[in-house]
Amino acid sequence: MGVQSSSDHTVERSIGREIRSCRKKIGLTIAELAHQASLSTGMLSKIENGNTSPSLATLQSLSKALNIPITAFFRKFEEERDASFVKAGQGLVIDRRGTRTGHQYRLLGHSLGKSISVEPYLITLNEESEVFPLFQHPGMEYIYMLEGEMVYTHGDKSYSLSPGDSLLFDADATHGPEELIDLPIKFLSIMISHRTSKEG
Repeated sequence: MGVQSSSDHTVERSIGREIRSCRKKIGLTIAELAHQASLSTGMLSKIENGNTSPSLATLQSLSKALNIPITAFFRKFEEERDASFVKAGQGLVIDRRGTRTGHQYRLLGHSLGKSISVEPYLITLNEESEVFPLFQHPGMEYIYMLEGEMVYTHGDKSYSLSPGDSLLFDADATHGPEELIDLPIKFLSIMISHRTSKEG
């Protein structure tokens, strides 16, 4: 059963769990918190179980009674919905500068609405090439070799990468494949950077 099919009250359930968690942290019973927030015990019980959608006024009363900002009730929901699922063999094929026949960049997901941008790629190199483009971009990059063998350059250093090898580096320095030794080559490349305001 997929998450979507049972998610009619996802926000309510998430808010309810957060309210219950905050209440228990400070050692209040449902009756005590309901009294402090001027709610009936039955109503608070329904809210905590995700069976009703609380009004903003109710959430404001609860936030005052619990002494937490109203946004805290939504925090877990925001975290829970940040998921990007890609089935095996799927993912968006991206044209990057220097992409050519036999070089495939498949985007496996992306971060949603956060200040950090995370882009995982499955990169497959099937053909020898005389010249490789060198990349340079903000943030960090992590490479994990799955198949084949290559020499990868970063700044003024070169690394021989085989299956199971990994490389984490500052992407501000020039980097890219220097020599393809054993084709086909397949590796994960995860790019992490701060999202700029214009990217949304």
